[in-house]
Amino acid sequence: MGWIETTGGYAVALDGTRVLCRNAAGRTLKQVPPKLRDDAEVVRLRQLAEWLARHERECREQVDTWLVRSLPVPVALLARVWPDAAWQSALRDLVVAPVAADGSADTERAGFLRDADPARGLGIVDLDGDSVWWGAAAVETVLIPHPVLLEELAELREFAAELGVEQGAEQLFREVWRRPEPAGDTGAGGTAQDWRAYADGKFAQLRHATARAVSLGYRVRGGQAVCPLVQDGRQLEAAYWLGDDYPEAETLTGSLEWRDTAGRRLPLAEVGPVAWSEGERMAALVYAGRVVESDEEKAL
Repeated sequence: MGWIETTGGYAVALDGTRVLCRNAAGRTLKQVPPKLRDDAEVVRLRQLAEWLARHERECREQVDTWLVRSLPVPVALLARVWPDAAWQSALRDLVVAPVAADGSADTERAGFLRDADPARGLGIVDLDGDSVWWGAAAVETVLIPHPVLLEELAELREFAAELGVEQGAEQLFREVWRRPEPAGDTGAGGTAQDWRAYADGKFAQLRHATARAVSLGYRVRGGQAVCPLVQDGRQLEAAYWLGDDYPEAETLTGSLEWRDTAGRRLPLAEVGPVAWSEGERMAALVYAGRVVESDEEKAL
């Protein structure tokens, strides 16, 4: 963005989401002088910078929603938003897979998204390293697969590193959790409805646990951290118990469960791979903030 003249011989400009200032001699200053902070041009640029930062965040959040909820995305939509730098930053180099008429995604044809055009379709670097175009008529919808759905994920990560891929939205290098093999009614299969791998995490105050969940992007409702999900076109949510005492009271985390919109708890055996991975991811991230006692304290 070009320099905009302002009072006192100063000029201001926007560099990404940062307001720059130079003096009459043309030297760029480390920060905007205090006397210019209320200048109309500086205020305007600061407001624009805040809007751009918010827009970038919203684009990443929308892409993350498509990924976590396994939502098909029209190629026409990707082509329309691609010229926007914020959208392109969030989308570029994501692994995408064409969606067939029956709604299934062909992950064997997956590739890295490099371009999008209303006439030509999507520009892809396929898994052989070749640059190809998926014509808009041939591929109308794509899936941004959750990494738990990608076979040979480790090899894909290595290939991405060779290509110098830097994803704006967390996909390939997102940590994944897989449901253990069924182990009877008390394990991750059978009729068990809660997963206690992250239970008994101690927080000195309940508000510490809830604040951590909110800072990670999760909602807190009814004493639980909640993550909305979609499985086979059906809305679900994962819920992790934090506690419902006074905010200043000590708390221990409880179990993780999955339930439908009617509140019915799902047997763990019915939880799909994406829903399982994202639910356990939420619990693990919150649980990581617990109070960890030293060996000496444990001995007491």
